[in-house]
Amino acid sequence: MNQLILFRAIQGMGGAGLFAMAFIIIADLFPPAERGKYQGFVGATFGLASVLGPYMGGLLTDHGSNIIPGVAGWRWAFYVNVPFGALALWFIITKMPVLQPTGRRERLDYLSAALLIGGLIALMTGLQLDKTRYGWTSPTTLGVLGLSLVCIILFYLRSVRSPNPILDLKLFSNKVFSTANVALFLLGAAFMGVVVFLPLFMVNVVGVSATRAGISLIPLSLGMFVGSVGSGQIVARTGNYKMLLLGGGAILLVAVLLLSGMTTGTTFGQVFGYMLICGLGFGPSMPLYTLAVQNAVPLQLIGQSTSASQFFRQIGGAVGAAVMGTLLAASLARSLPALPGGNAMAQPAGPVGEGVPEAVMARGITESASAGRQMAERQASLLEKAVMHQDEPARNQLLTDPYVPEPVKRELQSGNLTEARLPQVRRQLDQGATTLTRRLQEGVKLAFADAITRNYFFVLFIVAAAWLVTWLVPQLPLRKTNAPAPVIVE
Repeated sequence: MNQLILFRAIQGMGGAGLFAMAFIIIADLFPPAERGKYQGFVGATFGLASVLGPYMGGLLTDHGSNIIPGVAGWRWAFYVNVPFGALALWFIITKMPVLQPTGRRERLDYLSAALLIGGLIALMTGLQLDKTRYGWTSPTTLGVLGLSLVCIILFYLRSVRSPNPILDLKLFSNKVFSTANVALFLLGAAFMGVVVFLPLFMVNVVGVSATRAGISLIPLSLGMFVGSVGSGQIVARTGNYKMLLLGGGAILLVAVLLLSGMTTGTTFGQVFGYMLICGLGFGPSMPLYTLAVQNAVPLQLIGQSTSASQFFRQIGGAVGAAVMGTLLAASLARSLPALPGGNAMAQPAGPVGEGVPEAVMARGITESASAGRQMAERQASLLEKAVMHQDEPARNQLLTDPYVPEPVKRELQSGNLTEARLPQVRRQLDQGATTLTRRLQEGVKLAFADAITRNYFFVLFIVAAAWLVTWLVPQLPLRKTNAPAPVIVE
């Protein structure tokens, strides 16, 4: 696991650099008036990859072991990147135009970079700690979040004194930069809030397989592709990015409102339509906020400003996923134990006894069926001990079990329950467990539906906040050359 964490960190550094560089290179090649249509393609590619990538990874994990016997399927989720990476590298080497940097070269401030990374790692750790073991006020959580705050303060102090900080804080005096990045942070949180929890809803409420749950995200990527490419083409013709961003935000508000109103009766087709609308709403945000920022900052700061835009989007997503995951777990921890037989699911032995075990979070319906079977097996074992071995503690447990049928309890109390009657009584217990399992599964559906739609209700407020912030983004004329840009200071 430690190797996986380390290598994923290295992969993340490379992937983040590539994504930011795609927008930076386009900024070097094309002026803002033409840039939108090309950045729209990049944004559309990101939208497709962010949804189809996990889906393909799931397919490879489930079925990849058949490709080469003895090689686990999950390894192919990593191996498949090698030929695609090699192809991309070949294109960069053979087709990428040589772009020489202009101006004086400065040494990168590694200390400010280390402080920023340390602060963000501590923040993510504090948000994602298991709150059933480490509550928000526990010394561990407060200590980790306090470390994050200290690192961020030190990063600020270092950045204001460094001649070449990793992020020039003067950029925040530019109103386009500051407002656009606040909106990107919020939309990053909203995006993860929509994407992460939809498969849970599809599996545990709608009742589809994990593969079909992945398919339900495909319309999101299709909508993002259309919204991103379409908005890029329109802004290249009209030059008005603000109205497109506000229009996309309004569409997204409608989509998330629909998601927050889902129930146990929601169908696969309805979810398919809601996600398509979501994609159309998210689409314009992929290229146009970055375009607005690049158009408003000096040429020598385009690299920093573009990287910062991607940074705020990704950090918003990470924070959103962590906070929404905590809210979901807390909601399920309240509702699952209240179900008939729910303690078998929500109160396992071990350190997570006060919360929701990960197995229930990942496969609630399956786990509820397992809880019913386990209860029937436990009752049958106690019954055998009570009747065949005259085990008084086992008899008392059966008599106090609210899920043992009353006729069986009366026979136990009267002493008339004989060994010959055990097969018939076992069938009664099995029937009771089957009935309980059905009730429990319906309860699990309701619990997951309530918890996930409550999360989407919170996402609705996040999207509304992003939409309001977007009203504050100034609409500047798109420059037709890569001449120095005006700096908007307030």
